[in-house]
Parts: sequence; C-alpha cells; structure tokens
Amino acid sequence: LAFCRGRVVRVPRGPLIRVMGTEVVIPCSVSDYDGPSEQNFDWEFSRETDFVRIVSTWDSTFTSEEYQKRVGQGDIKLRRSSNDAVELVIRNIQPTDQGRYKCSTPSTDATVQGNYDAEVQVKVISDGLSVSGSKARSSTSLRLSEGDSFKLRCSAITTSPEHTHLHVTWQVKSGLSWQDILSLTHEGKFQPGPGYEERYRNGDIRLDTGANDTYRLSVSQASSVDGGAYRCLVSEWVRGADSSWQKIQEKSVEIANVAIQRTDVVISTSNMSLTERDSLDLTCNITTDRSGIFEAEVMWYFSTSPDDTLSDAQVLLSMDRDSVVSDSTLISLSRVDRNSYHLLVRDLDVEDSGYYFCQAAVWVPLHNGSWHKVVERTSAPVSVVVSALEPDYEVFLNISKAPKFSDDPTELNCRITNAQDTEANIRFSVSWYYRQRLLSDDVVSEELLATMDADWTLQLGDRSRERIQNGEIIFFKKAANTFSLRIQWTSENDRGDYFCVISAWSRHRNNSWVKSKDVTSSSVNIFWATQDYTLTVEAVKLKPFFLAGHTFEMTCKVSSKNIKTPRYSVLITAEKPLTDQSNPNGTTRIISLNQDSVVRLEDWTDQTRVDGVVLEKVQENEFRYRMYQTQISDAGLYRCVVTAWSPGGGGMWREAVNGLSNPIQIDFQTSGPVFNVSVHSDNPTVYQGELADLLCIVTTEGMALEPDDMSFDVSWFAVRSFALDREPVLLASLDRRGIVTQSRRNGSSDLSLERISPLEFRLRVHSCEDHDFGNHYCIVTPWVRSATGVWQREPDIKAKPIFLSVKMDVLNAFKYPLLIGFGLATVIGLLSCLIGYCSSRWCCKKEVQETRRERRRLMSMEMD
Repeated sequence: LAFCRGRVVRVPRGPLIRVMGTEVVIPCSVSDYDGPSEQNFDWEFSRETDFVRIVSTWDSTFTSEEYQKRVGQGDIKLRRSSNDAVELVIRNIQPTDQGRYKCSTPSTDATVQGNYDAEVQVKVISDGLSVSGSKARSSTSLRLSEGDSFKLRCSAITTSPEHTHLHVTWQVKSGLSWQDILSLTHEGKFQPGPGYEERYRNGDIRLDTGANDTYRLSVSQASSVDGGAYRCLVSEWVRGADSSWQKIQEKSVEIANVAIQRTDVVISTSNMSLTERDSLDLTCNITTDRSGIFEAEVMWYFSTSPDDTLSDAQVLLSMDRDSVVSDSTLISLSRVDRNSYHLLVRDLDVEDSGYYFCQAAVWVPLHNGSWHKVVERTSAPVSVVVSALEPDYEVFLNISKAPKFSDDPTELNCRITNAQDTEANIRFSVSWYYRQRLLSDDVVSEELLATMDADWTLQLGDRSRERIQNGEIIFFKKAANTFSLRIQWTSENDRGDYFCVISAWSRHRNNSWVKSKDVTSSSVNIFWATQDYTLTVEAVKLKPFFLAGHTFEMTCKVSSKNIKTPRYSVLITAEKPLTDQSNPNGTTRIISLNQDSVVRLEDWTDQTRVDGVVLEKVQENEFRYRMYQTQISDAGLYRCVVTAWSPGGGGMWREAVNGLSNPIQIDFQTSGPVFNVSVHSDNPTVYQGELADLLCIVTTEGMALEPDDMSFDVSWFAVRSFALDREPVLLASLDRRGIVTQSRRNGSSDLSLERISPLEFRLRVHSCEDHDFGNHYCIVTPWVRSATGVWQREPDIKAKPIFLSVKMDVLNAFKYPLLIGFGLATVIGLLSCLIGYCSSRWCCKKEVQETRRERRRLMSMEMD
C-alpha cells in the first residue's frame, strides 16, 4: 500500500456527450498530494495526437494562440470549486470542440508518485430537442371558476443520434418564481412538486402522455392557488460511462395563463348590537361567477369565541342542496335567490350574544347524474351583542324607626318606585350596605350586611353574620315593592350611613335568572346625640385607727352621669409591699360583687380565713368591704374597682365605663422581733446510700418572745442544678400545727422533716441517690401571738441555699460483684477439672497390646 500511494488526478469517465450550443462543465480534482493545500491546474485539448494548451490557474501565458480570443471573452474559463478542484467551463460548445481534454497538475511533492494528469473524451452532438405548446389560440388564456377542471398540453420530441431520455416538468408561476407541479422523470417516474403531494395522491393532478409525443396536465378541483402562468419544462438526459444520468440540455415553453375566480361566502351585515326580545336578521351571500348548473348547501354556526373551530361551534340550522331545512322552533332559514340565504332568530336572549358565521358548499352535476362538491367556504364571523332588557324603576330609602338612645330599635325601608316595563319575567332582590362615618376625610369602603339572590336566598356579610344568626338584625319583605331592615338593639357601633341596592333579574328561555340592572338608593344616616359616660368612686375608711387582729371596714360610694339605669360591679384589690413573697406582682384581687350581686372570692387563697372577707351592697350606689382578724401581712393599699353596666339588647348587660377609687391604707406600727433564717449542714458532701442532714435555723433580733408565743411554717425546696437557673422543687413542709406534708418522689431515697428545737428544723434525706444533689433552702413563715391572743402572720423569709453533693462509693459498689465473680470462676474451674479427670479415667480408657519383640543381637555394619 505504501508503494502504491501517490498523487491522484481525476476527471469524469468519458465519453461526455454534450449538445451543440450548450454550456459544458468538466470537473477535475487532485488528492493525496504534498505541498501547499491550494493546487494549480492546466487544461489541454487534442483532436487527434497533439495537445493544445487552453487555460491554466497559475500561468496567464499558458493559453495557446487559437484559444486566446475565447478565453479573453470568457467563453472558456476555469472556476475553482475548492483548493484541490476546478471546473473547465466552455460556453456555446461547437463540433470543433469535440476531442480529448487533459487536466494536469504541476508537481509539489517531495517524490514523484502517482499520476499528474487525466484525460476525458467529449463528444458534441447536434440539438434535436423541440418543445411546443397547443396550437389552439384559446389555450393561451383560461378563465375558470373555483372548483372547475382544466387540461394543458405540450409536445416534446428529440432526434438526437444518441440514446437520450426526456424529463418533462409542468410548472406554475403565480409570483416571481416558478414552482414545480408534477414531473415525468427521465427514469419514467412521476414526481409531484412541493405542496402537491396530497393532490397527486387524490388524483386531482395528473400527467398523461398521448400521441405525437404530447404530455397533458389535468387539474381537478381548481382553487385560487392554481391561478398563474403555466409552462412545460423539458430536459434531455443521457447515461454516462459510469452508468449515472447526465442532463445535457433543457428547454421550456409557456403554455397558458389561468385565472381562477374565487368563490367566497360573506355575511352582508357587520357587527350588531341588539336588545332582549328583538329579532336577529342575517344574510349569507355566495359570490361566484359560475354560470352553469350548481346547487348550494348552507349551514349556520354559533360560537362564543371568534377563534372556535367548526367542531367547537354549535350548529344552528342547515339547508341541503335540495333546499330541505332542518327543524327549529325560534330559528328559520330561507332562500332569497340563487346566491343568498336568510337567517332569522326570533325572541333574542342575552345568551344569544356571540359570533355567527355560515358555511356554504357548491355542488355541480356530473355526466352520470351524480352531484359533486367543488368548493366549500366559511364566512368571517359576525359579532352579535344582545343586551338585557333593563326595566325602568327608582329606589327610595327611608327610616321608619330612628333610635334616640343606645339599644333602641332601628328600622329602614327600601321601596321600589315608578316601576315601568316590568313584566312577569322580572324579579327584584335587595342588598344592604353600611358605611362608617369618620371625622377625617379618610375614605371608608362600604361593608355588605346581606344580599339576596334571584331565588331570594339571603347571603350574609362578615360584619353582621353573628348578630343576624342571633336574631339581633332581621331582614324581611314588608310589601311587594318594599324590603325592610330591622336592628333590634342599636349600639354605638351601628351609627353610620346605610343604603340599599335593588337588583332586577330577567328570566331567560331556559328558566335561568340573570341580573340585568342595579339601582342604588341614596344613603341615610343613623345617629343620636350622646354624652360621655362619667363614673366617680370614693372609698371611705370607717375606723380611723385599729390594731392587728381587729376588723377592717371601708365603704365605696359610686356616682354616675349619662348612663341609662346603671348597675355596678365592684372588685376589691390590695397593693402589697414588694417584700410579700406570696404576690411578687404587687396587686392582689381579693373579692368581687357583679352587677347581679353575686359574690366571688378572686385571689384570696388563705384557707384558714375563707370567711375572713365580706363584700356587700348597702345601697344602690354604696358598697361595704370588711376584713376580720387582720394580719400584719394584710398591710397595703386597698381600692374599689367599679364597672358601670347598662341594659343591652336581649336582656343582656353591656359594659359602659370603669372607675377606680382612692386608696385606703392598712399599716401596722409594731416593734416586734425581727426573724432571720439560715441553712446549715455538718457534711454537705455524702456518698450514695448515706444519710444527709440539713438544718433550718431561725434566729430573732429585737424584742424577746416566749417560745409559746412563736410558731413557724417551714417549707424545704431544692433546685437540681449547680446554678439557680431551674424551677425549685418542693420537698416537704411543716406547718405551725406540726403537720408534715411531703411531695411525691420518684427515687428510692426518703425524706423526714422534724422540729428539734423551738427555732431549729431538720430535714433528713435517707439513702441518698445521685438525683438528690442540688441547692437546698428553706422558707419560713413566722406566726406571732399578739397581746390580745390573736396569731399574726409575718412575711415569709427565705434562707440562703446550700449545695448538697452526692458521690459514688466505688469500692462498695464493686465489692460484691467482684467477690461473686471470683467465686463463680473458681467453682466453674474446679468443676471443669473434675469432669476432665472423670472422663479420662473411666470414659475414654482403651486396652493397648504390644507385639512381642525377639531378643536378637544386632548384625554388624559390614553385614548390612
């Protein structure tokens, strides 16, 4: 292969048969060469033996004298198609150009390998092809109607001495370029042009051959696109030496100009606007100049959108070619003349609004008596707008009952007046709206109270839904032309503007109701003059001075203005000093009395003094509060919080205004002892399972008291963290009567709380566990007996916490498990030795017999 590789110059295989007077193109290419990519070519010609130089791509002086004129005029030239290929072009080839043509390439290779030139034989024959059209003058111009058929003929014959084939193509020109219709190729195959494939398969376009070498084009069902100039294009082909077909010449002749008169379908009326109950009158016109016998088939369509297709549209009415009309009640179709069809729709409805269009098909008779549809067209849609028949009426809104005070009833009447053109197919409904009035210029949108549908179904708005369901607002129809709105108990929030909207509904042919008109009334204002409510509360202490243990009394007197038949509810509150641990917020709700004189204890939680506070109504506007056996912890500021109530709608009470009295102070001047509390433990670090002792020690300063005159409530708490960042947990408590209360525990440890001296209280944690760690503290509530024998409660005292640590005793924790493990291991080892000994002694014993050996002397080494 390496030896055979080299430059290859190629030209077509000859002979090349060409027709005199045509343009000849002879290609030449080179491959497998070295050197630059762009190669040069030389062309030479020989009739017999010697070659004459024609033209070269690189040497302008290459051309011989006899070819200089033709090369200079451009009749012979080289056309480069790529770097390694050129084409020799000879215009108007003559018989003298018949001969051998050689293409040569100068060498650019490092070594000489392959061929550097190639020859091809060119044979020039005479022109024997003739193409002609029809001889009849009328065939040059045809005027046809859409759907007609026509035929065109052309004649093509060749007298070439060579064996050539003809390729016939019919073309049409409706614009600037010619378009192929149908061809009979040189290989005897029919080939339709682009866009004519389906018509060729349907048989609407045919190409037939006849006598005298004629080729006839037959076109059926002609349409507007078939109009234009027609020509017959004939090319002559010959088979080359390589068995490929080569076109040697081409001729054409224009046959006829065909004009197609388009058949169109239009509706004579443009877009229309009609009113309900009117009639719709449309005419479908077929524009055609067809003079022969034909019949039309018309079909009317209706659609809601102009873009709907025929499959989506609704068929209204149709008339076939025998003038038979389909059945319909409100729609009629008639034939005015040969080309006009009239559609009449009576008693229009709003639902008839949409787009109307007609479709017409033209039928012509055939020779066998059957009918053939030649064309079918659809008109452009006509928009028809049917507006509802609006009745003429007015709406008047008045106030039949106006409120003068809050909770008075309100009634509004919405009347329909001057009603005209109202028929039995008209129905009225109402919608009620409310608009709040503002002092500023802000725009407030109206709020829907309720609205009625065509079947008088009430739809509620969000603002009044709950009140309507409770019966506070009522909607009803007082008369045939009057709708009413009643508010049973009008409140201040109901003040504002009200208006109503009367809607007229029309009944359509399908018994459905459609809203046709809305009329809004003028607004009316609901308003009454009001004055601000005033409430004054005065608290008076009945006893100016008293001691601890005595009864505290105060009265609250109430006076009000601009409140209709008020009733009062009273709440007694106390503002304790911030040192009071039971109420760190400062204000305590003690007891209340509502407007129905029902007493309720609020935050009074002292179970020993459940009946120690009393609140009663002395007069309609006077209330008295008593506190029996007052304690030092009761010191603080006491007030009366009074709420005035006025009767509301439905027997309900409505809150009007609140008032707060002046404070009454309870202050005890005493020089009693001062108590301090501390927590102590001899061993705050214990091991698990040991006992932990915690002492709560109370100390006194100031005046000394007898032990029998002091008593304490002690409570122990724990915070399960190193820092005091968690909620405290109550462990146990001991009240002043000696009753111990313990909280529920989850672990196995136990607690005990006892009093070991008048001022010392001990908490013991038995069998401590790891969850018993944390900060522990006690809270002590001292009780002191006064000179009158009454026990007084002192403020709670909290001790500083002490941290209790619980450790694990590692030796004691692992002592017993280790002993048990060593014991079990020893027993199992001895048992294993015993089993092995017994097995080897009695179970696995075998008798072994040894063979007897004779006592002989050994032979000497030399005898081996």
